[in-house]
Amino acid sequence: MKQALLMLGMVMVVQLHAQLFTPESFIQQVKQFHPIAKQAAIQVEKAKADLQSARGGFDPSFNFDASNKTFDGKNYYYYNNPELKIPTGLGGLDIKTGLESNGGKYLNPEVSSGQTSYLGIEMPLGKGLLMDKRRATLQQAKIFQSQSRQDQLKMLNDLLFNAYNAYWQWAGAYQIFGIYQKYYQISTDRLRLVRIAYNNGDRAVMDTVEAMTQVLNYEAQLTDARQKINTTSLELSNYLWLENDSAYQLPAQFFPDTIQFVMSVNEQNLKELISRSSIQNPSLKAYTFKLEALDVERKLKFQSMLPMVNVKANLLNAGYNVVKGIDGNFLQNNYKWGIDVKLPLFLREGRGDYNKSKLKIQETNLEFNAKKWETENKIRNYYNEANLLQAQIKSVQSAYNGYLTLFKAENLKFYNGESSLFLVNSRETKLIEVAEKLVSLRVKYFKAAYAAEWAAGLLK
Repeated sequence: MKQALLMLGMVMVVQLHAQLFTPESFIQQVKQFHPIAKQAAIQVEKAKADLQSARGGFDPSFNFDASNKTFDGKNYYYYNNPELKIPTGLGGLDIKTGLESNGGKYLNPEVSSGQTSYLGIEMPLGKGLLMDKRRATLQQAKIFQSQSRQDQLKMLNDLLFNAYNAYWQWAGAYQIFGIYQKYYQISTDRLRLVRIAYNNGDRAVMDTVEAMTQVLNYEAQLTDARQKINTTSLELSNYLWLENDSAYQLPAQFFPDTIQFVMSVNEQNLKELISRSSIQNPSLKAYTFKLEALDVERKLKFQSMLPMVNVKANLLNAGYNVVKGIDGNFLQNNYKWGIDVKLPLFLREGRGDYNKSKLKIQETNLEFNAKKWETENKIRNYYNEANLLQAQIKSVQSAYNGYLTLFKAENLKFYNGESSLFLVNSRETKLIEVAEKLVSLRVKYFKAAYAAEWAAGLLK
């Protein structure tokens, strides 16, 4: 009993400095500072970095090719050829411009001697005209950036569901502790009165034994309830982080929102919940982006079945001013062009890759349909469970009110000498059992209600 009294004393000290810790403030803190929430944000930043990297495929590039050979006092050749290449992203068109300074006794006859300049283009007319690896990578990077936002929402959805569960488990343990704290105090006061009555000769010694047994029973239950608070507090502490990425334990003076604990969650109707899920669920939207990325891959693989026809054309000029003196006659006599053609005869590799890309899309569509149906059924299951628990809570609440009335009446009869302590204890024990069941049902209800929103992907 001393231990229980000490515990009650400590609780009273804590309550003097008690501070309400609402689920709203708790969840806001989780979203801001929890490592998983920050990791989810990093996924978006990584996707932005991937997009920046993909755009690098269209960065202009500067190349410089230089070589020189001197042997036995003879200048065989020298080449100095800087070049600037600018990808446009328009049909695979690349623009090139460069300067050349070449000379020497044994200069390659295909190379112009002296200082020259050129401006030209490279462009595919077959394979790579509508889609190539660079453009496919860029398009997929943009899609994956959008998908990364859905990945972030999914991680946050899972995190908040677990956080809500931890909060209401803690709130339930707090309620159970309050129940035993209340009835421990009632049984202690009753023991004191029974002892006074015994000393006055109005009660038998067995009444004091029975009253003491009830006190000891509640003392044990109170200790167990305190342990459950400690356990659920530690579980809740897993979600408590500060801005500087340091974790902290739930302060002892914090207590849950007992008003919201007896209220219902603001639920939507089932049809609206499923409708919102089909539009907003990050797990489902991720399939949409995955299908878009696979469609880009399909377009790229289709290019493998086209002939490779690459055209190169350069305008040439003496000196370092490539556009100097340009006229119709100049254009007819100062150019260099070429064409590369390659066509696999059976196209087996291209057709195989293209068919695989279409099968991937078909496979993903089947996965998407199965996932969507599974998600809808999960929502229905949790939604129906929450409704059934609400109905059960109403029934148990009515039963609790009835048992409370019986207990009060029996207790009054006992103090008037019209009942026995055995009946009072029996009524009290049954009342506490129903109160515990009511708390347990409310915790289950919160879990089911938030599970319906979790399954719909709406916790954020």
